[in-house]
Amino acid sequence: MENKQKINNLRTQVKIVWFRNDLRVHDNDVLAKAASDADYLLPVYCFDPRQYETTSLGFAKTGAHRAQFLIETLANLRANLEAKGSGLVIRIGKPEEVIADLAKATQAKAVYASQEIGTEEDATVKQLEKRLWKNQVFLELLWTGNLIHPADLPFPLNSLSNVFTDFRKEIEQGLKVREAVTLPDTLPLLPPGVEAGSLPKLTDLGLTHTTPDTRAVLHFKGGETAGLQRIEDYIWQRSLLQHYKDTRNGLLGADYSTKFSPWLANGAISARTVYHEIKKYEQQVVKNKSTYHLVFELLWREYFRLVARKYGHRIFVKGGIKAKGEVEMSSNRKRTFKRWKNGETGIPFIDANMRELNATGFMSNRGRQNVASYLTKDLKINWVHGAMYFESQLIDYDVSSNWCNWNYVAGVGNDPRKDRYFDILSQANRYDNKGAYVKHWLPELASIPENKVHEPHQLKATEQQAYEMILGQDYPKPIPGKK
Repeated sequence: MENKQKINNLRTQVKIVWFRNDLRVHDNDVLAKAASDADYLLPVYCFDPRQYETTSLGFAKTGAHRAQFLIETLANLRANLEAKGSGLVIRIGKPEEVIADLAKATQAKAVYASQEIGTEEDATVKQLEKRLWKNQVFLELLWTGNLIHPADLPFPLNSLSNVFTDFRKEIEQGLKVREAVTLPDTLPLLPPGVEAGSLPKLTDLGLTHTTPDTRAVLHFKGGETAGLQRIEDYIWQRSLLQHYKDTRNGLLGADYSTKFSPWLANGAISARTVYHEIKKYEQQVVKNKSTYHLVFELLWREYFRLVARKYGHRIFVKGGIKAKGEVEMSSNRKRTFKRWKNGETGIPFIDANMRELNATGFMSNRGRQNVASYLTKDLKINWVHGAMYFESQLIDYDVSSNWCNWNYVAGVGNDPRKDRYFDILSQANRYDNKGAYVKHWLPELASIPENKVHEPHQLKATEQQAYEMILGQDYPKPIPGKK
């Protein structure tokens, strides 16, 4: 329970803003709505201990990379709120308890928050609503993460097509994206007597500090300031947007893709902001296949948000949204799964991608498709395990994108093609034909010629000696199965 100075004036309007995945000051409908008629504004973020527990598979539900990015994001959010005369209260605890206690202690009249997607998120809201209702505190949820406001969709949710192309064509006929909201220069003060609270360290969350890896494609700094700077740099300062479609399948370096996803995932930047910057770029610089394709990717993100809303808990279970009764996968291959997640499968293209993920919390879209296909189609491991590991590791983890993409690759989601399969060797030769990416993350293969680096298991004993790479010693032999 909060200990604080009582607010005696019953007419005083105290409004609480419960930050979730909308960790920004710009284009924030929740902040704008709450601040419009509040005498005091109480922005708060809760570190929910349940999100940092150890999963049944033995790793943290939220890993160190994502947690560190979140902590940095909140530090920046606090600074940006303070610049407007407000602040950010930090608590560690279950949001349904923390927010209700704060509301009671400050005699708050209302709580405002973003509408999130996911069964856990919905359960938390229901529990909070019950507690607030007892004290006659109003809870309002607003959509802040969407590109298209649900009220502007040309169809009801239950009519959403199971094929992305159908959705895209219908949406593109009259795409309506609302303008970003603006906030006043000054926000209402925090209620008197409320302790701000300190941002936790990784160790406070049960996690171990990680040192940034210099091989990373980009030093991802959490927070809307860094996110907006990345937009400015990518779109305007270096005009990389005009080449996006040609470079987006790259694997190395900061510039092959936008890298906006980590900031979009926790709401440090908004999809609307990105969209309107693209449109402005089309008007002022060039409109081409690349500018179109980035909007295309925003529509994919939007589509999966709608799919997750439509199917609810089904995106999290083995049968997926197709509710397949029989899925040919083994869920009891712990040793094989461990080799996959550690990047020790003996397949260089898979291992390089997984080691990048483990070292940095990021992986290219091309890499994600390949490692997911390999886990589900070649190793026959339950795709849910892979999705859980991505949830733990990715700094750009997003409920809808992660789980719906895994549904898709595993063949239990929205893929209209039956039995889609990624031939890993073919993919490696196409997207890493000189082996530069593999050698970047697997230095033990650095001496192998580019025409042989993707198949070290084919090397003769004399070649292994010559290249100073002994299979089973310096690099693992492949897991039995397809190569």
